[in-house]
Amino acid sequence: MDTVSVTGRLARTAPTVALIVGAALAADYVLNVLIRGVPADFTPMTTVIIASVVATPLAYWLHSQRLRLEELRDALSVSLESKQKAVEEAQEALAKYREADRLYRLLGDNLTDHVALWSPKGERIYSSPSIERISGYGAEEFLRLPPQAMVSKADFGRVQKIIRGLTPGGAPVSADYECVRKDGSVIWLESTYSLLGDGSGILLVTSRDITERKRLELDIAKALELAEAASAAKSDFLANMTHELRTPLTAIIGFAEVLRRSRRLDETAARQAGHILDASNTLLSVVNDVLDFSRLEAAGLELDPAPFDPAAMASSCAALVEERADAKGLTVVVEACDTIAPMNLDGSRLSQVLLNFLSNAVKFTARGGITVRLCQTVEGDQALLRAEVIDTGIGVAAENREAIFDRFSQADAAVSRRFGGTGLGLAISRRIIEHMGGRIGVDSVEGEGSTFWFEVRGPLADAPAAPAESVEPLNAEAGVRLLLVEDNAVNRELVKAMLEPFGVVVETANDGVAGVEAMRQGEFDLVLMDVQMPVKDGLTATREIRALEGARGAATPIIAMTANVLPEQVANCLAAGMDDHLGKPISPSKLLEAVARWAGRSHAA
Repeated sequence: MDTVSVTGRLARTAPTVALIVGAALAADYVLNVLIRGVPADFTPMTTVIIASVVATPLAYWLHSQRLRLEELRDALSVSLESKQKAVEEAQEALAKYREADRLYRLLGDNLTDHVALWSPKGERIYSSPSIERISGYGAEEFLRLPPQAMVSKADFGRVQKIIRGLTPGGAPVSADYECVRKDGSVIWLESTYSLLGDGSGILLVTSRDITERKRLELDIAKALELAEAASAAKSDFLANMTHELRTPLTAIIGFAEVLRRSRRLDETAARQAGHILDASNTLLSVVNDVLDFSRLEAAGLELDPAPFDPAAMASSCAALVEERADAKGLTVVVEACDTIAPMNLDGSRLSQVLLNFLSNAVKFTARGGITVRLCQTVEGDQALLRAEVIDTGIGVAAENREAIFDRFSQADAAVSRRFGGTGLGLAISRRIIEHMGGRIGVDSVEGEGSTFWFEVRGPLADAPAAPAESVEPLNAEAGVRLLLVEDNAVNRELVKAMLEPFGVVVETANDGVAGVEAMRQGEFDLVLMDVQMPVKDGLTATREIRALEGARGAATPIIAMTANVLPEQVANCLAAGMDDHLGKPISPSKLLEAVARWAGRSHAA
């Protein structure tokens, strides 16, 4: 103990020493003076000295003990406060634990998903009560089931393979499988497997009942299958109807063309034959529109971009309607900006749209003229092409301008009765332009005229390849020997009437079997082959003919002449070994051009 501490403690014991000394003086005085009556024996100084000597150590000791007791008291008080605080904290933690345990149990008891823990040995060590709702087994009962219970051997093996591939703390993996409930009913479960990352090797599995979802998936799959079947049936119906409509139109249009060109008819009969031909072509246009729109709805639109010249396209389309326009006293003018560069787009589709605009302009214009206007804005290696067809016709009312681009829609019933038509042309045009990422519309003043326009953007291209050299026309000295395989007698007569005046010798076969036999017995420069025939169809007959010619090292050109004109049908013809395709109804000019192009040709088998 240091000197300062001792000195301080002695100073604090002075009052006690003074009290003891005072008590000793009082006792000496009372004893010697008051009781004994001997004042001489009262010695205050001696008493003070003796009392001080005795009292000082005693007071010091008493004060030290009191200080120790105070320190013990303070330490005990601190200890009691610490213990009280620890008890309170323990009670608070216990309350929180009990609340958490209650909430976890409440959560476990009310989970719709099942939670299970598996030991590294593959034993169930926990199952949430929701298992009873899912499987019919109670939690304790479920824990006693073997691992492979409720699932098939194949599913159990698949799940085990998933578990073996897990890594501790890694991403969970899910699997769907069928499960047999306690009552024997079958449900679908989706389970997610994960290994805990604490090194315990415990497997956590969460499972949920997805029976309703699976039922919906199966219903959707069934509905999709039915929709695909309906689409296939629609395509089959479309193909059959196309064939059935085009087959009689072949005879009607073909013989009308033959009669119109005949010099043996008088003026009235020739005019009537022309009316038949015009009406037949109108009917063919309707069939083509319905076929085209149905094809767009069923299979979408496939574009075939290639370099093309927009100016040449506009001129070609204008030339196609020029004869009809002249008949109505209308002029058709093509205007173009300074320079129209070639572009890489589907030129045939754009021609289809522009020709539809022009056909409508001729149909709905009684006097005045029609102007085709092209403009192009070049932006780097891209260009924006705008095409307009301006007429002086009946115009379109403001409330009908958007509706005319809908299918089966015209401006109003009066227009439909007066001018006819299916109302599909503009709907097809809009689908084509929008599929190209472009815009299409109409500006019109009713009674004054309309401007139908479209805008498409595409890359610039080099000049398109020059057209192939024109084919030399047939003449009577050509000596072409042709085999016509056709089951329809009227069509056989029509083809002979079209070709024989040009020196083509036509031999006929009325089905595929007869066609193969004719090729086996003789030699021909060319074969015109129908596709849909009894006994043996044209595709099978073509394959057999190609097999016969295989040993010769050369093959006779075979042209499909059929009402099967859908893209996939044309592809089937080429895949069977045919060289070209002519769609019915037959155009006399296209037939003569095809015969002239292929007659006398042969190619490697």
